[in-house]
Amino acid sequence: MNTKYQRLFKKEQDEGHFWPSFTDLLTIILLCFILIFIAMMIIKSLQIEEMKKTIDQIMGVRSQLVNDLQTEFSDSPMGIEVDKETGAIIFNTEILFPYDESELKPESFQFLDEFVPKYLDILLQSGYEDYIAEIIIKGHTDRDGSYIYNLELSQERAYSVAEYVLSEDFPYKNIQQHLKDKLTVNGKSYTDYRTDDSGDYSAEDSRRVEFKFRLKDEEILEKTREILGE
Repeated sequence: MNTKYQRLFKKEQDEGHFWPSFTDLLTIILLCFILIFIAMMIIKSLQIEEMKKTIDQIMGVRSQLVNDLQTEFSDSPMGIEVDKETGAIIFNTEILFPYDESELKPESFQFLDEFVPKYLDILLQSGYEDYIAEIIIKGHTDRDGSYIYNLELSQERAYSVAEYVLSEDFPYKNIQQHLKDKLTVNGKSYTDYRTDDSGDYSAEDSRRVEFKFRLKDEEILEKTREILGE
């Protein structure tokens, strides 16, 4: 009998030793998970901070570029408008084209010879060039005629500008390769029409050509900034 009771007592002791050890093991595992979670949160926080710095850097480049373009062209006698938000260079198509035509006026070549080098001197100078993903020539029309007709006209006008600045007749051959690497040409028909000071549709202001730039990964950065709540 004593032997039987001794065996039961020993078994209870063994089980008593087992359960505290198992509890300690669970505690250690839980602590490990907590430490891993804290480490991941720290890493994520650092990544977010680095992302914010990158966004601020890109947005700072855009802001400085817009300021430089305004300084160069805002008071220019060339009749150029600089969009304060995007930095787009806007000029009425009457500077370049007869009404309802896509062939450049003879006097427009001198205008482009003066404008394009000044524009690219800013965009492609040291400190900016690495950020520029795309240079866009975009044509716009008024509402006269169908959408398709105006789409073709706006594209042909933008193409005519690009064709000249990349041609043998353009005097600044040194900048042509930079343009070939980054240039995009398109037309918007009358979809992005403009209004006058009263907010009414303006056919004259809607007929225009724009030079725009796009920074590298700009769309991704803008979306990321929205997610971060900036």
